[in-house]
Amino acid sequence: MLTVYGLNGRIFSGSLEGLRELGPVQAVARLRAVEPVHRDQGPSLQRGLPAPGMPGRKAGRQGALAAYSEAQQQAQPAASGAGARQPLTLTEQLMSRKLITVPVMASVAQGLDLLAEARVGQAPVLNPQQRLVGLLLRADLLPVPRDIQDAAAWARWFSRPVGEVMWSPVPAARPDTPIREVAQALLDLRLPGLPVLDESGELVGFISRSDILRGLSREPPLDLWG
Repeated sequence: MLTVYGLNGRIFSGSLEGLRELGPVQAVARLRAVEPVHRDQGPSLQRGLPAPGMPGRKAGRQGALAAYSEAQQQAQPAASGAGARQPLTLTEQLMSRKLITVPVMASVAQGLDLLAEARVGQAPVLNPQQRLVGLLLRADLLPVPRDIQDAAAWARWFSRPVGEVMWSPVPAARPDTPIREVAQALLDLRLPGLPVLDESGELVGFISRSDILRGLSREPPLDLWG
């Protein structure tokens, strides 16, 4: 299950399909969409991959699934004994419980300082009641507009409250949300991570793309096909 929170509290609770149809979130996603990389700006990450709909894509997918199945079969004898490792499937198994948050009334300069000090690229934004109202992304703050030329304009830019530049409404996961749904939501909305809230709406963690990648490279294995 996924939820969505804005300045007026929770506005959605439901499935990934429902989130995809939620107008306010999709509007923010379109507004903050990253411009595609042009060919003359460097090598494409998709170079050498078959185009969508081409036979090679299907073959590649079947090959990946076959390799995964083979690996599972090879690991089955060891996993059948005592103390067998269980696959990672839920958000709570990968999320970070070290909470880095930004007050909604903090300035852009203060928000950047908090992100830099914690060495993170994003952080949940909380109102005075410690409820989620948005997500602050460093990518949305830098670089600054090119038309800022004098000291007064710079001061105005950095003195704005983060409430004016944060992602809101913001989707959030639950501890029992399947990791696969979280990964798909991050891809759909071009987000680097999601806050994690419990049933009462209290912030209990944060799950990022980096957390999911770490899950792929450690034991127990991250189960994306279960």
